[in-house]
Amino acid sequence: MENGKIVIEKYESEILKNNPPGDKFVRDVIVYLPPGYAEEKRYPTVYALTGFTGRGKMFLNDKAFSPNLVERIDLLIGAGKIKPMIVVMPDCFTYYGGSQYINSSATGNYEDYLTREIVPFIDENFATLTDKNSRAVMGGSSGGYGALVLSMRHADIFGLCASLSGDCYFEISLLPDFGKAFRAIKGDPQGLMKKIWNEEAKQGKFDFDALNIIGMSACYSPNGADFDLPFDLETGEIRQEIWEKWLAHDPVRLVEKYAEGLKSLKLLFIDAGTSDEFNLDIGANVLSKKLRDFDIPHIKEEFDGGHHNISYRQARSLELISENFE
Repeated sequence: MENGKIVIEKYESEILKNNPPGDKFVRDVIVYLPPGYAEEKRYPTVYALTGFTGRGKMFLNDKAFSPNLVERIDLLIGAGKIKPMIVVMPDCFTYYGGSQYINSSATGNYEDYLTREIVPFIDENFATLTDKNSRAVMGGSSGGYGALVLSMRHADIFGLCASLSGDCYFEISLLPDFGKAFRAIKGDPQGLMKKIWNEEAKQGKFDFDALNIIGMSACYSPNGADFDLPFDLETGEIRQEIWEKWLAHDPVRLVEKYAEGLKSLKLLFIDAGTSDEFNLDIGANVLSKKLRDFDIPHIKEEFDGGHHNISYRQARSLELISENFE
């Protein structure tokens, strides 16, 4: 069976220059070209987004008992289960662990980076079908959140969306970690970040939980080049005005605002495991109900599993995307 080809492009971003954390603005863009790729043909495109602390290159990681994303795509194309397609794996990692694929004064404008720079760059340099109904966005966890928000706000660019355990309904997926984050941060979020980046430092029990909340704060409640945490650093009391800023970014609350764009999608697919550690199965239930309230066509599925080691579900997203491509 012939395999696809991986191309690694270096892209110098004007939008990410001078971002507040000083993250690099020349980044790798991983591009999968299907078997038999030929420039005289045209192919649909999928933008694949990694979860928190991930970057596109991690989709290529070798795994012991399951294929990585590229190997999975080769297998699906070889078996005739999906059409030949171009898959783009961007790098939106930041000093704070991730960008949530949105614009923030504290991290940089990653939503603009993707929609205004990377999508046009891919269409100019590869044999893509440029109609929105031939362009999908998919991802898991924070990547699933990014897929949801990008397809909501940019339904003119992405005509298909697949969110695997995507962040939503923050009251039950993020709020439960505030206590753990408070204990680990100990009043000094930047001090914890220095500890996270020091590979020799012993990591504490709740350090990753704290990194997650710091990362979300940099995205959802930026304050200039800095950010506000959603709880008081001295007592742990929830800061309601900051929490409201977070809730304004929740896909459940964005449905009404972007209902017309969502209705225009060729595919809106959401799924989650029934034992998801971040309660994202419940989040998917709430999101699905809100979508039904606004008569937005979508597919919602559950599967037996948690939040981790569920990359096999990528196949379901890819098959649905392939079926609905124009």
